[in-house]
Amino acid sequence: MDYQGEYHQEYQEELQKVQDRDFTHNWVSSSAFLFYLQVACIVAMVLGGCYMLYEKRYKGKPDVVVPDNTLYTPKYK
Repeated sequence: MDYQGEYHQEYQEELQKVQDRDFTHNWVSSSAFLFYLQVACIVAMVLGGCYMLYEKRYKGKPDVVVPDNTLYTPKYK
């Protein structure tokens, strides 16, 4: 009977160690992890948005050929 009690005590200690390291049982480490995960996701989205805006930026006034008959004061031949 003593052997079962000793085994049960060892099992409970090992289970407690595992639960202390477990994400779902330790709210302090899990909340810190989730906070930093949120910060990393927001930073990644902001940097991605800035990069996309940079890629699609206005690159200057293009040289557009406008036909004379479509001007405000059209010129006909």
